[in-house]
Parts: sequence; C-alpha cells; structure tokens
Amino acid sequence: MASGYILNRGALTLGIHCQRVCRNITVTQVREKKRWMRAYTFLMAKKLKLEGPPPPKPRSLHPNWDYHAEVQAFSTRLQENFSLQLLKAAFVNPCYLQAEQERRKALGVDSELTALVLEDNIQLSAKGADFTQSFLTDWCRASFPSLPSEGVQSIVGHLTSSAVVTNVARNLGIEDLTMSAAFPVPDDVLHSTFMAVIGALQESSGAERTGFFLRDFLVSQLIGKDLFDMWTVVNPMGLLMEELSKRKIVLPEPRLIRSAGASTVLPLYFVGLYSDKKLLAQGPGETLLAAEEEAARVALRKLYGFSENHRPFDFSPQQQHEQPLIQSVSSN
Repeated sequence: MASGYILNRGALTLGIHCQRVCRNITVTQVREKKRWMRAYTFLMAKKLKLEGPPPPKPRSLHPNWDYHAEVQAFSTRLQENFSLQLLKAAFVNPCYLQAEQERRKALGVDSELTALVLEDNIQLSAKGADFTQSFLTDWCRASFPSLPSEGVQSIVGHLTSSAVVTNVARNLGIEDLTMSAAFPVPDDVLHSTFMAVIGALQESSGAERTGFFLRDFLVSQLIGKDLFDMWTVVNPMGLLMEELSKRKIVLPEPRLIRSAGASTVLPLYFVGLYSDKKLLAQGPGETLLAAEEEAARVALRKLYGFSENHRPFDFSPQQQHEQPLIQSVSSN
C-alpha cells in the first residue's frame, strides 16, 4: 500500500515538472526568407528596369561546352551522315576569321607563328545554295505541273528567303554552332551557314539524302501557306482568262450570287464565275470588284492544284516521283 502511494506521487511530481519545462520552450515560425531579401529583390528589379536585360551570350561562353561533341550530336540528332571535317568547316564564316585575326593582332600575337588553321564556308555555301535552288525548282514543277514559271519562282523564292531559312536554322540548333563575329548571329550569316550545311551534306551523303533533307525541312514550310501569299498577282482575272484561253475553255462570266448588308457600312457580296453555264468558283468581298478578284483567285488555285483541300504533300521516306528529279540534279 505504501509502495503504491509512493509510485503514484512520483509520477505526479514528474508530470508537473514536465509541464513547467514545456512552458519555458518558445516555438518560432521560420518562413525561409531573410530580411534583406525584399530590399535586394527590389534593387535588382529597379536595376533591370533602368539598364535593361543583359546582352545575350553565345552558348560557347557558358560552362560545360564541348564543340566537338556538339557537332557530333548535331549530326546524330538529324540522323544524317556528315563528314565532321566538312561540317565543322560549314560553321566557320569569313566574318569570324576576320574578327579573330583582328583580335590577335590587337593582342600583339604573331600571325605567322599562331596562324588560324580554319577554312571558311564560302564554297560550301555557294554549292548548297545552287543545289537548293535547283532541287526546289524541280520539286515544284513535278508537284504542280500546271503552275507557270512565275509561280514556281515565287514559291522557290519564298522557301529560300531569309525569314524561312533562318527560322528553320534556329529550330535545328545551327545558331549555337555558328562561328560568327556578332551574336546574336545576323540573318544573312545564318542563311549562308544553313546553305553551307546543305553543301556539306551533299558532299558527305550525296544528292539523294540532301534532297530528302530539303524536302523534310524546307518544303514542309509550305504547309498551311496560300499560293497568293507567296506569289503576288496584280490582275487575277486577266491571268485566269489567259489560262482558260490556253486550255481552250470558254471565258468566265462574273455574276452576283448573293449579298448581305448592301446598305450598311460593312457590305458583303458573293460573286461566282460561270463558264459554259458551269460554276468555276465563287468568292466573297466587300465590293463587287474585290469579290470578283477573290473568285478569280479561287479558280486559279483549282487550276494550279494549290487549293485549300488539295492532296497533302508526300513526306514518305521514298518517293517514286522524286527519283528522276534527284538524278537530274545530281547529273548536273
């Protein structure tokens, strides 16, 4: 009885002692943000607003950069068999060599002892541009046999323009590997570098693989494009009459099909073109003349096979209709 009383009193004394100890412990909430962080963040934001963003740096100035490994990875990523020597030469632009020579001269380095053992890409760029021009011309003529030479030249000019080529080159990662005097790489330098890559691929893998490369990356830029966004036709009605005369078809006659809001600020007219009592095409417009021109453009798209619902381009690995074209280009 006495032992049980002593045990209970000891437990009660221990509990009271624990309560007194717990009352002396204070818990502080930590938000993991220092007091100086707000002032520092405000100062950095104000500095960014005054000075603007820092100038961009090329990828080669960042850490963990191996140029040889990046060039090999570029060839593997595109699944093309490039000659590494030709591919490295394709990325070297004359402006880079000139800037490097001037930099070494300013540092007082002897040019004879430490000469640059690099070759520029002028010849590769010229060869790639010639092959690209000839291949795209042959492809357009084979895909759109009814399209006149002016339309073919306009499509080829659009595909080889600086805007299209530089967009493809940047998405392929060519800009990071380009050796240029300025960064970001100018559009003309990037355009010539892409053409040099085409020339290097032609010398490494032949004309057939280069043709497939151009088809996959340049010809695919025609998807979703309208013919007359690339080819400017001043008088579509006159061109339509000329094309119908060549095909010995009765000249079209424009007729007003329907209209809406003729007495409002935004009228809408639909004009149809009839030939031998058959509807060739119809088009909308805010005026009768604009609707007639749009109907003529719709009829021309149908004649040339470049309508909105035309057959999709064939991007299969092998195309039978491209084989004679590639052979003719390689023979030239």
